[in-house]
Amino acid sequence: MSEPAERPIPNAAPAPAADHRPPDDREIVYFEGRPLMRADQLKLVLWAVLAVAVIALIVLSMVKAWGWPWWVHLALVVVAIVVVAVPWAQLRATRYRITNYRIDYERGILTKQIDTVELWHVEDIHFEQGIIDRMFNVGSIMIVSNDATSPRLELHGVPNPREIFDSLKQRVIAVKRQRGVLKMDMG
Repeated sequence: MSEPAERPIPNAAPAPAADHRPPDDREIVYFEGRPLMRADQLKLVLWAVLAVAVIALIVLSMVKAWGWPWWVHLALVVVAIVVVAVPWAQLRATRYRITNYRIDYERGILTKQIDTVELWHVEDIHFEQGIIDRMFNVGSIMIVSNDATSPRLELHGVPNPREIFDSLKQRVIAVKRQRGVLKMDMG
């Protein structure tokens, strides 16, 4: 008895070649988090000096018995707490999510606003890292895009900024190639 011959199935898709890989559309997260406080050393020192000055004023007024009413002392304590809480609140109000396709910039404590810059909209990327930033391994990345809502977006206080900057540069080129975006200089 002979074995049946294989017949092609009509309208069947051809088998994929051995070296063909399906497109990889996974979103890879380069960084997700808040700006680091160590990126704002000068601001941190100024706020701390202001808080210490307010606390010193409270202690001095009690020692010298200046005769201030109790509510003035309470107001100064509130000011000292606010002075310490402001930098913390500013950092808690900001969040970045940098992926291989987009950058999400979230801000707000009570109400949240999220802006997204697609990488194919990016026109230019700037990197800045001062000497103190290099010691603390933080920096800033400025994104210049043709996005209507966020034409300039500064990602401040990003850890390992050079790695993120290099990844973003390469991804901007790759995403623009995928979408067929051409840059034309009209010089």
